Amino acid sequence: MTKRIPLSPKEPWVELRTTPSDWQKADPKLLATMLGQIHLIRAFEETVLQLAGEGLVHGPAHSSIGQEGGAVGSIVSLRSTDAVNGSHRGHHQFLAKAIGFVAPEGLSLESLVSADLQEVLQRTLAEILGLAQGYCRGRGGSMHLQWKEAGALGTNAIVGGGVPLGAGHAWAQQNSGTTDMTISYFGDGAVNIGSVLETMNLTSAWNIPLVFFIENNLYAVSTRVEEVTGEERLSGRGTGFGIPSWRVDGMDPLAVHLAMEEISEHVRAGKGPAIIEAEVYRFFHQNGPFPGSAFGYRSKEEEETWRKRDPMLRLANEMIKLGQLTQDQVDSVRAQAQSAMESAVQQLLEADPAGKPGSRRIKSELWPEVDFVNVGVRGDAAELTEARTQEQSSFSGETQEVRFVDAVAAVMDRRMQEDDRIVVLGEDIHRLKGGTNGATKGLVEKYPNRVLGTPISENAFAGLGGGMAMDGRFRPVIEFMYPDFMWVAADQVFNQIGKARHMFGGDNGVPLVIRTKVAMGSGYGSQHLMDPAGIFATSPGWRIVAASNPFDYIGLMNAALALEDPVLVIEHVDLYASKGSIPVSDLDYQTPFGKAAIKRVGKDLTVLTYLSMVNHSLEAVEQTGVDAEVIDLRWLDRASIDWDTIGASIKKTNAVVIVEQGALGTSYGGWLSDEIQRRFFDWLDQPVQRVHGGEASPSISRILERAAIAKTEEVVVGLKAASAGFGAHN
Repeated sequence: MTKRIPLSPKEPWVELRTTPSDWQKADPKLLATMLGQIHLIRAFEETVLQLAGEGLVHGPAHSSIGQEGGAVGSIVSLRSTDAVNGSHRGHHQFLAKAIGFVAPEGLSLESLVSADLQEVLQRTLAEILGLAQGYCRGRGGSMHLQWKEAGALGTNAIVGGGVPLGAGHAWAQQNSGTTDMTISYFGDGAVNIGSVLETMNLTSAWNIPLVFFIENNLYAVSTRVEEVTGEERLSGRGTGFGIPSWRVDGMDPLAVHLAMEEISEHVRAGKGPAIIEAEVYRFFHQNGPFPGSAFGYRSKEEEETWRKRDPMLRLANEMIKLGQLTQDQVDSVRAQAQSAMESAVQQLLEADPAGKPGSRRIKSELWPEVDFVNVGVRGDAAELTEARTQEQSSFSGETQEVRFVDAVAAVMDRRMQEDDRIVVLGEDIHRLKGGTNGATKGLVEKYPNRVLGTPISENAFAGLGGGMAMDGRFRPVIEFMYPDFMWVAADQVFNQIGKARHMFGGDNGVPLVIRTKVAMGSGYGSQHLMDPAGIFATSPGWRIVAASNPFDYIGLMNAALALEDPVLVIEHVDLYASKGSIPVSDLDYQTPFGKAAIKRVGKDLTVLTYLSMVNHSLEAVEQTGVDAEVIDLRWLDRASIDWDTIGASIKKTNAVVIVEQGALGTSYGGWLSDEIQRRFFDWLDQPVQRVHGGEASPSISRILERAAIAKTEEVVVGLKAASAGFGAHN
């Protein structure tokens, strides 16, 4: 007969409940502060729902009414240097952190609202209304609230999307020598999201001081927890990752606070992450001023049962029982909070003379200026203004011949030596003597704590890097072994990192570099070989650089690491073994910002290309005898591309061929040709011609792979067609 051995979790999983003695021992100042905060947040949320009912909130109004106890109980004792981030239902978390920031000594129930606190309420409401005085200048609205100075890192409209970013911030706190911590709030639906589970694993493996705060309000919109998971006690997720976990009644603010005291002791001691599940209840529907019962997925009886457990009532009743305040004092707190919100509203709204009697409108002078719409998609690159730049064609110093991939490792070594903020992370980069291609050769030996070999968890480590960058104390370089793997992390790459600066107001940089390699021709098939330039070029926020030789790579990487924007650095596996000259003793120059390189001067035809296709284009020009001007773009994104050089060439040749290797559907040339037609139509004697791969992704078969991509032979055909004055259409 087989022997059965019971197993127990590596870390404890407990449920915490308060007793009467806990209330008796609690500091009255703490209880008063929590009560004041809950009343302020409740009055704020009621105001938002009222304005939403008047049609003055453009977009959703995800109320936290009923859930305030979890946010207040967990945040009330945090340091100003601790941080929080949250989900689309995050007003209460944002306000709890902001109130604590402006009132670090707590709140007085007799004089609840200071001038600083009044400003917090007004600016937060202004943000939700989309007004210029909001914390994100009206861009964030209800779902994207950020005030970095207060430690409010940003709420997030993607379910679970903010959790990896929180981990990155917590990593930065830990590796800056602090005992600060970050709390990432998310709901019951997010516990089944891959990015959350990946981040649990990563933070556990690396002992990152992140608290996973699960607000279990029992419903994801209208779907109950038990419909989508077999373990309804959601804090049980921690047992599989070796994370200690607490379960608590979120309608009891003191219980949440006491649990967070235990969690803080664990996390601040360097013992790694923790999980807390607070059972809470949103009194209203997912969005708007109606209860869930109005939509048929909850009963009125259920809602009434939970309303009797209102954290605002629970806290007040316990304090009255202890003789710490009277009902009249509670009523006064309520009145003060409502009065503060009325004052905030009066600053933002006015009577609508064109509407029904009593109707209101937002004061017209408070809206953002229309010309602010695109400001802050990226920075202005002013940080590169004083950079020392160098072109290979004019370099007169001593040089040496090196392999392209060795130049990749050399410039990273130099930058890490000079700037201890740079951290490199990715799969296998710390092994194999420089990762799978040698691009990180020698780095782990010199900088062991700054070369981080990650789990195979693209969402988690991409978001971790994003959180580091948004924190500002580190400059992460993330390696994706193959470009296609970025699509596993698409939420973090595009929804989070790419949009963050603009979404949160345009002021805060996101200094992050992603390195990846195009591997067409290597036989790795449809899911490892793509060229990502086209998709990144049509996605907001990113800068893109691509070098065709070692000298330019060094200059472009130096520029990328100096920018306050996220930068995609694209490499090509075909170039890794190729050799080129670099300076013997100077690896600190930059390639001039936004400047293309003319590789061959010509008068009959302009060829625009990048990466390995620069050499293929030069070969094709020699084979055809066409007098083509070949331009290595180097900077590919909309904000950085060298329109001056491109335009001057087009005005000379009156014909363009865009050359790239990759698939037609994700083509960079599709975007570029459209821009050229718009900008230079009057100088074109024929449509812009394109050389590219086929529609299909490259296959494993050597023959089919070659048929799917472009090389010298395809460029030859394209040049001949263009020089004949007509296009080859496919």
